Amino acid sequence: MKGALELAVEAALAAGKIQSDRKNTIGTIRYKGEVNPVTEIDLLCEQEIIGRIKKKFPNHAILAEESGVSEGSAVFKWIIDPLDGTINYAHGFPCYCVSIGLEHEGEMVLGVIYNPSLDELFVAEKGKGATLNSEPISVSSIENLKQSLLVTGFSYDVVTSGTHDNIHHFANFTKACEAVRRPGSACLDLVYTAAGRFEGFWEMKLNPWDVAAGSLIVQEAGGTVTCFDGSPFNVYAENILASNGRVHQDMVDVLMQGERVI
Repeated sequence: MKGALELAVEAALAAGKIQSDRKNTIGTIRYKGEVNPVTEIDLLCEQEIIGRIKKKFPNHAILAEESGVSEGSAVFKWIIDPLDGTINYAHGFPCYCVSIGLEHEGEMVLGVIYNPSLDELFVAEKGKGATLNSEPISVSSIENLKQSLLVTGFSYDVVTSGTHDNIHHFANFTKACEAVRRPGSACLDLVYTAAGRFEGFWEMKLNPWDVAAGSLIVQEAGGTVTCFDGSPFNVYAENILASNGRVHQDMVDVLMQGERVI
C-alpha cells in the first residue's frame, strides 16, 4: 500500500528518538502487574506512532500494547509495540526497540523494528525480502542444533504459571544447543534471528504486538516461523518458534519432548 512503508519507518525512528532522548529522564513508572511496568516513554512513543497513522490512514484499525484496539477498517490493522523491553529500558540496559507491523486481511505484509541503542532499522515487506539499515539480511547457514545459539524469554507470570512456564524448555535446549540467551525483547530476538545472529527463537504467552513485525522479518530473511509443534503460525497464536529453517525440525523435536502444546 502506497505510503505505508515510509510512514512505518518514520514513526519507528521518531519513537526511537523519544526513547534515546528520554532514557535518563524516564519519569513515572507504573505497573500493569507485579513485574510488568509501563513508563511515560511507552505512552509517549505509542501516541507518536498512532498520531502519525491516524493522520495518514484515518480508517485503519490499530492494535497497540498500551491502548488496545482502535476501531477502523477490518482490511488493514496496524499492530504496535511502542517500547518492547520496557524492563530493560527502565533499568538502563540497552536492549529495547520499537515494533510496527501492518496486517492486511489477516496476513502480515509489513514489519519495521528499530533499535535506537545501536541505530539498527530492520524492515520487511511481504515478498520483497528483509533489510537492516537498507542492506539485505538473511538467516544463518548453521545446520546443526548443537552448534546453534538460541534465544528465548519468559512470561511475566513465570512464577505462578505452574508447569507451563518455559523453564523446562530452557533446560532442554541448554542441553541440546551451543548456548541459550535471554535478553528480554522478543522483537529483537526475532530480528536477530532474521539477521543470522541467532539460529532460533522460541517463546510462549506472547501478544500480537510482540511478534507481528518480527515474524514477517524472519520469514522474509529466509527463515521459518511456526507454532511449537510445527503447525502454521499466526500472530494471535499462543506460542512461536522461529529459526533459520535448517534447525527448525530439531527445535520442534526438543519442544515436543514429553510436553503438550499450550
